Amino acid sequence: MPRQYLIVLLYLFFIVEFTFAKGIVDCRVIVGGTTVCNPYGSKLIRAKEIKYDKDRKKLIISKTLPVPEKPKVKIISVAEMIERYVRVEDSLRFQWPLDEPSFEVTVVDDKVEANISKLPKQEKVFGQYIVVGGDALSKIASKFYLTTKELMHLNKIDNKSKIKIGQKLKIPLPQNIINAIIRAEYIIESGDTILSIAHKFKIDSDELLKFNNVKSNSTIKVGDKLKLPLPYVKKKIEADKKRLAAEKKAKLKKRRTKSRDVKMLRAFGKRKLRVTATAYSSHRGQTDKTPFLAAWNNRLRPGMKIIAVSRDMLTRYGMKNGTRVRIGGLPGYYRVRDKMNKRYRKRIDIYMGVNRRKALRWGRRSVVIYW
Repeated sequence: MPRQYLIVLLYLFFIVEFTFAKGIVDCRVIVGGTTVCNPYGSKLIRAKEIKYDKDRKKLIISKTLPVPEKPKVKIISVAEMIERYVRVEDSLRFQWPLDEPSFEVTVVDDKVEANISKLPKQEKVFGQYIVVGGDALSKIASKFYLTTKELMHLNKIDNKSKIKIGQKLKIPLPQNIINAIIRAEYIIESGDTILSIAHKFKIDSDELLKFNNVKSNSTIKVGDKLKLPLPYVKKKIEADKKRLAAEKKAKLKKRRTKSRDVKMLRAFGKRKLRVTATAYSSHRGQTDKTPFLAAWNNRLRPGMKIIAVSRDMLTRYGMKNGTRVRIGGLPGYYRVRDKMNKRYRKRIDIYMGVNRRKALRWGRRSVVIYW
């Protein structure tokens, strides 16, 4: 009798376990008929928490566990998987050692005879490249995946400098590939794929897609144009970026300097006036018999920031010997140390030391002065 009870209990236990285990699925294993991955299982969706108060009475709280987020899976087609992850090599029939002997088998009177012969050599395809301004042999060789020595040997050139504009160079590539490399642009032909185009030009397929803003699941059509991220193209793009950044930085610096100078000019002095500015040097032809002595017996030395002013600047506009002046467009401060001829009005003469050429280059300009 106890044995019968034991069998019944085991039977009931297996039924209960099977019922609860049916809702539990291991997310790491996917078997036939499984449509939902539930990491908790049916008997773990709800849980009970028991707490005790001070008077030791039970407080049972029922909780529902959060449902896990469904994993996002990207579906990749077989064709895309082959193009992305399988490395395509050239066919072995194009890599045959053509200079090694091969066997030619013939049957004569039911007898097998083997004759050693050589396979015919496969002819290489050559195209032409026309030299343009700024070209060098090393630059051309790098563009077409050659070394300089290989290019020189192929075209029978014994000196690196012996190339001229318009000269035709032989390149061991089909002409359409050469044209595409020159333009850095390829026109899609029938049977082309992203992987095959990348393989033709020895570039990365992902880089080719990114360079053309094309998604991996997009379709390409015959006749469409693809820009090629060739090494020389990327080098040129980087150089252009650096040049534009340098120009932008220089413009910003110039703008800031100009703005600072304008602020300094505006902040300096209470008066401003637009005058005609000329330049002079310490030579007898431009001053008098004492070129290093000014009107108020001030000694002049090359390098000093000195100006001579017309007489009306002294009588009408309130300048005097030693007045400090700022000149728009010129750095630093200048001092009034000399007077000009009586016939001039609203005019200044900037001292250039003994540099006559610098004075002549300055010529005559209209400037604003502040004092």
